[in-house]
Amino acid sequence: MKKNISKKRITDSNIFWLLISLVISLVIWIYVTSLQSDEYHQVFRNVPVEFVGTSVLRDAKGMEITDVDVSTVNVEISGPRRIIGAWSSSDLVAQIDVSRLSQSIYTEIPYNVVFPSRTDTSNISVVKRYPETVSFTVSKLIDKTVQVKGSFLGEIEEGFIAQKAEFEPSVITLNGPETYLKNVEYVWVTFGEGEINSTYSVDTGFILMNADGEECSSSGITFSSDTVVATLPILAVKEVPLDINLYYGAGANESNTLVSIEPKTITLSGDSAILAEVNKIVLDTIDTTTFTSTFQDSRSIKINNELNNITGVTEAVVSVEIAGLETKTFNVQNIVAGNVPEGYTATVMNQQIPVKIRATKDILDGLSNENIAAVADLSDLSTGSGVFDVPVKIRIDGSNDAGAIGVYSVSVNLVKE
Repeated sequence: MKKNISKKRITDSNIFWLLISLVISLVIWIYVTSLQSDEYHQVFRNVPVEFVGTSVLRDAKGMEITDVDVSTVNVEISGPRRIIGAWSSSDLVAQIDVSRLSQSIYTEIPYNVVFPSRTDTSNISVVKRYPETVSFTVSKLIDKTVQVKGSFLGEIEEGFIAQKAEFEPSVITLNGPETYLKNVEYVWVTFGEGEINSTYSVDTGFILMNADGEECSSSGITFSSDTVVATLPILAVKEVPLDINLYYGAGANESNTLVSIEPKTITLSGDSAILAEVNKIVLDTIDTTTFTSTFQDSRSIKINNELNNITGVTEAVVSVEIAGLETKTFNVQNIVAGNVPEGYTATVMNQQIPVKIRATKDILDGLSNENIAAVADLSDLSTGSGVFDVPVKIRIDGSNDAGAIGVYSVSVNLVKE
């Protein structure tokens, strides 16, 4: 009975249970510690690959790392559970030092697994690596200048024409690894939308293209300019008729003179304000007294320097025909000299000159030599004696619908009195 009472007093004691708790805690601690001290293996997936020394490679040696085959690796690590069991893949780094590389080359290099800082690594080791190396290219940094090209994506309103797109700057200088730039042929810009009827301009970006018109990556490449100003000049378009001025005479008038011009019109482009003032292009003035009945010759098409000849034809063929008239030659003997300089005597040396007269048949039949006179005008002669060739005007009395064809002159002897 006394023994049972004694045992009961012991189990009811706080000291007893405190000792029991301490023993249990010690046992658990010893067990956990033994587990954490045991060698433990763990695979870490997608550990990031990191290059160090890239600034030295770029700044001192003018080279860049490109074409890296993997961006992450898998590693199996052994060590105390209490250490590696607390890690994740983001706590590790697969590190490669490239500062000692000195030439352009494609290579593969083993990486070092870097553990978190302040880690006791005496019992930690890398058991396996997947893959064991990282492959990459060491590429020389170069500059390459390429042209800017592009296209307009909108529509041009009817009655207007677009000229060749302009880009500012017209070339872009690229800087980057040679392996990236070797295939880049030009910079391509697409711009614009909707329907336009005036010059369109926009500041826009661009893409890189190869010789086959395929887009190239711009990764790792810097540009002398990140944008270009793309401009599409727009000009008004107008069809303009060609024309000539006629000097009528010798029976020719608007009713009996026919004119044809080939081409009849040309198409011009230019600033709408300038083009609005152009309603026709006059090629020349044709004197109808210089030919008998028909005239044909080419004339250059002259336009304002600020306009463009879209048609491209620079000459037109002009034909003039005078209908219903005939010609007849008269030997004119009535030759007089007018405007003789003061103090001089003028003698016409020609006794007669043949003159071709054009008119209707009825008028020609009614004319005679007596109706026609040749008047030499001496007003332009400088004073001095001698024989001069002087142009004459043919005067026909009694008819305004007849006239001389061609140019005539006589010889005049001028003698000082």
